[in-house]
Amino acid sequence: MGSQYVNVTQTGTVRVLELSLPDSLDSDAFDRLNDDVREALSKSSTGKWILDLSNTSYMGSSVLGLMINIRQIAKDTGNRLVLCGLSARLTQIFHTCCLERLFTITKTRDEAVRSLGAK
Repeated sequence: MGSQYVNVTQTGTVRVLELSLPDSLDSDAFDRLNDDVREALSKSSTGKWILDLSNTSYMGSSVLGLMINIRQIAKDTGNRLVLCGLSARLTQIFHTCCLERLFTITKTRDEAVRSLGAK
């Protein structure tokens, strides 16, 4: 599945959601992003997800809220979620908002795959 902001691929037994977001989203674009992410997650039969943020340098509050929702969906469905590819700017945002406590975060996709014990 691919959309303007979300590309979904499979790496072994792991479902990878790559987000490519501009620095700002209007409400229509955010609604499309939210729908695309929810659709991708609902189609996932795997218990292991990677959210690759390599192509995203900034997240406003609405997208940070979406991140919390993604985490909750993963938790509610018994799935494991790892984030990877955070820019220095995103890392600072996550730290400022104390979100690094809620997520497993790795530098690279390969590290994320290994942390999930996937092949």
